[in-house]
Amino acid sequence: MNRLITSLIIYLSVYNCIYSQNTATINGDVKDNEGNALVSTSVSIKGMTIRSITNDRGQFDLKIPANKSIIVVFSHLGYKDSEDSVYIDINQVYTLNKVLEQNTEQLENVTVYGTQKRENSLMRIDIKSIGQLPNSSGNLETILKTLPGVASGNELSSQYSVRGGSFDENLIYVNDIEIYRPLLVQSAQQEGLSFINPDMVSSIQFSAGGFDAQYGDKLSSVLDIKYKRATEFNGSVMGSLLGASAHIEGASKNKRFSINSGLRYKTTQYLLKTLDTKGDYKPTFLDFQTFMTYDISKKLDISLLGNLASNKFSRVPKNRSTTFGTFQQSFNFTAYYEGQEKDIFSTYLGALSLNYHPNERVSLKLIGTAFNSDEEITYDILKEYLINLATGGSSGAKDSLINIGIGSALDHARDYLNSVIYSVEHKGVFLESDGNLRWGIKAQKEIIYDKINEWEMLDSAGISLPFSDKEVNLFTVNKINNNLNSIRTSGYIQNTKTYNFKSGSASITIGARATYWDYNKQVNISPRGSIVIKPNATPNLSLHFSAGLYYQPPFYKEIRDPYGKLYPQTKAQRSFHLVAGSDFTFHAWNRPFIFTSEIYYKNLTHLAIYKLENVKLQYLPEYNKAKGYATGIDFKVYGEFVPGTQSWFSLSFLSTKEDIYNDLIKNNDGTITYPGYYKRPTDQLMNFSLFFQDYLPSNPDYKVHLMVIYGSGFPYAGPYYSQPSKTYSLGAYSRIDIGFSRVIVRKNKQNSLVKTIWLTAEVLNCLDTRNIVSYDWVKTIESQMGVNAYFAVPNYLTGRSFNLKISAYF
Repeated sequence: MNRLITSLIIYLSVYNCIYSQNTATINGDVKDNEGNALVSTSVSIKGMTIRSITNDRGQFDLKIPANKSIIVVFSHLGYKDSEDSVYIDINQVYTLNKVLEQNTEQLENVTVYGTQKRENSLMRIDIKSIGQLPNSSGNLETILKTLPGVASGNELSSQYSVRGGSFDENLIYVNDIEIYRPLLVQSAQQEGLSFINPDMVSSIQFSAGGFDAQYGDKLSSVLDIKYKRATEFNGSVMGSLLGASAHIEGASKNKRFSINSGLRYKTTQYLLKTLDTKGDYKPTFLDFQTFMTYDISKKLDISLLGNLASNKFSRVPKNRSTTFGTFQQSFNFTAYYEGQEKDIFSTYLGALSLNYHPNERVSLKLIGTAFNSDEEITYDILKEYLINLATGGSSGAKDSLINIGIGSALDHARDYLNSVIYSVEHKGVFLESDGNLRWGIKAQKEIIYDKINEWEMLDSAGISLPFSDKEVNLFTVNKINNNLNSIRTSGYIQNTKTYNFKSGSASITIGARATYWDYNKQVNISPRGSIVIKPNATPNLSLHFSAGLYYQPPFYKEIRDPYGKLYPQTKAQRSFHLVAGSDFTFHAWNRPFIFTSEIYYKNLTHLAIYKLENVKLQYLPEYNKAKGYATGIDFKVYGEFVPGTQSWFSLSFLSTKEDIYNDLIKNNDGTITYPGYYKRPTDQLMNFSLFFQDYLPSNPDYKVHLMVIYGSGFPYAGPYYSQPSKTYSLGAYSRIDIGFSRVIVRKNKQNSLVKTIWLTAEVLNCLDTRNIVSYDWVKTIESQMGVNAYFAVPNYLTGRSFNLKISAYF
């Protein structure tokens, strides 16, 4: 290992000396007319492959040929290209600062990222309109749910599924820091704010599959977030019926110190009033984050990312009335409650990063992270219910004909989980004129304490289930007391090269990851590769292909069964990705658009079988011997459907199934049936989404934002998972949210502090669609009136609601 490191250092030093003999350096920063740094601006040399991208401060640093006249080209979508001719002597450093002008077709205060052609498997996402996005959750992940390949059937949740993967298969990074979620959350009502603070974000990149080796060990997707490094004073304040937020950012006079901080408050109390279960809901979610940087020297800087989140949820349910069934046979379910639920989810994160740049070609980073999550779920709720046959159809049944079931249930829980994760990580980048070399190594310690005490007492028609004439039995009992202390290590190496041919160019990335977890003693090697081709014959077209092996070593939830038993032998899930796609730029109505398409196939082995209930994933690690697949195709059209505003729509088709080895069903006649492949819980045949923006041509200060989501129904397992082939459907999920915004204050000579103040009115779920998130399986003592003893009572999501929001930017 020491010889390898020494050889790498010698190679970098020699290469740097040889390369620098005939080169010079050009650096500077790129800003807009208002002095704001332009992130991800392309800085290239005309007629050559030399290229750089501005960082989160708008700065760039580029090696160029010396003693030669060259043309430097600055390009950023939404701004006019700029060219400068320079001539620099050998080893000289030339500073060139640029101010780019916005295109006249752009509306004021609208800047777009995301229609530029991709350089790898990640796509850039436009987040500039997130403040006006109609959004019931308050989370940035809402915009992800409008992307191709991404599915979600719950507007209250920040969880999402990507190409048939589970919620736990998605990687999230903020400034190279991996973000973890609470483990005990069972219902979207309990979810607070997601980690990502939209006010602090400078860029978002997302990959739905086939991502590079530099990204970690999950099966489905990666979300790469960068927080802004402030260069000047900015801030914002927002208040609505669903919460409030404030953020402030600034830098010292010499720009060596910067701070970017945000405070958020969220309450869904207003939304939860539209649920069938009436009662007193008190959700209180609070989050504070800060990102600070300090330049110790020109080559060394340090940054700190901190987060404190306190999410509290309490409810005192009172009653419920739900009508369900079919037109031929409809039912009324009525329930009365006593008791309450109190949940607390507290998370803390601190990450310290040391960044060293010995020269403009080498970047070395050392990251130390500490994360703690303290979770409590406690409730004692008595439910007394009755089920009646009803008149009319399923939507209009009001009158009961006859009672067919009566009973009660007492649910008790005292669940506590504390997880502590420490990690130290090194990342490095070596830049070349035609590519880059990346590497990294990470060690992580995990300490988890888990104590679960849950039981349910079920009574039907005065008889306790399961029935006994000698004692009163509990229907279910679940007690857990587990401690887990383990260490993970991982590393990667990745190389990217760009090759130019007469017919075009190709950018090839090849890399590999390695992981080891001392709990299951498993070593995994994950080779990955991708290629982006840009043919000269069709410069508006780029093609990309990627393939790789992806392992997901189990986390705590994957190795624990519903009864608390741990399975140390549980191996990493494995997925082989094949992805092929294209980005095609075209013009319509004299405006640019991009049409993207991707087709993919994922071969899945060693699958962790799970049952999905609302947002709770209940794993069955004893079934960690299953195979499956996911295949589909995604489309997206992105551009200015209305001049000066960016909109897009996405369409996806998916099929994902799994086959548990050696599973069988014993039939009543004594025969045995092998079910074979059946749908995975995230199988969704079709998903369509739309985000559309418009404004009044006579007054652009009046804007409208429309978000439409439609997805065919997810499979849903019955009350007994012993027969996985018997699945039901939640029904299609559809939702339309619309927002109307107006600028009521704009910056002028008399008002130099406030840039804009927006007033927004939102209609959430404006069609009042009754979407189902799960079922309550209510049991009666026996079949009556020819009706089954188990009833699937649907749990509906939120109905139509209105929100008023005011946002100020300064």
